[in-house]
Formats: sequence, C-alpha cells, structure tokens
Amino acid sequence: MAKATWNGVVVAESDRFEVVENNYYFPPDAIKSEYFKPSNTHTTCPWKGVASYYTIEVDGKANPDAAWYYPTAKTAAKNIEGYIAFWKGVKVEK
Repeated sequence: MAKATWNGVVVAESDRFEVVENNYYFPPDAIKSEYFKPSNTHTTCPWKGVASYYTIEVDGKANPDAAWYYPTAKTAAKNIEGYIAFWKGVKVEK
C-alpha cells in the first residue's frame, strides 16, 4: 500500500501504483478528488508526453501544481497514462 499525504491529510492511497523515475504514480480512483483542483499548468517530457497539473487544497491551504499526470501518454509511458504523481512537499510512503 502506498499513500500520499499533505498538510496532515491523506490525499491518495492505493495498493496499485507504478514507479517511474523514483515517482509513485497512483491510479485516478486512488486520489481523494475533493482535494484536487485542475491547474492551467502544462509541461512536456520527451518520452512521457504533455503533463497536466493539479493544485492540492487541504484545510484552506493550497499547494499549487503539487500533483501531475499524463492524460495522453506517449507509447513508452502508457502504463502511467492518467495516473497521478506528487512533489512539492507531498509525502509519499510505501
């Protein structure tokens, strides 16, 4: 079981996940969607594709662009398409 926490709250938890480049990617049904707000930020990875971001909001505090995912991943990264990963102080532990 892997879990992601921020500001003292579990924002994602699952026994299904993928690890890519030392990041844990959680399936979409593993996140607690009430804490996730879509962001307008996008970045591009040469082998994974274009990433979209979420701002995580917990108890009135926002962590901008703290989660990302690849809505349409390139062929080499199809195993994480739609899966969500974290950074910016979000603690992921297994």
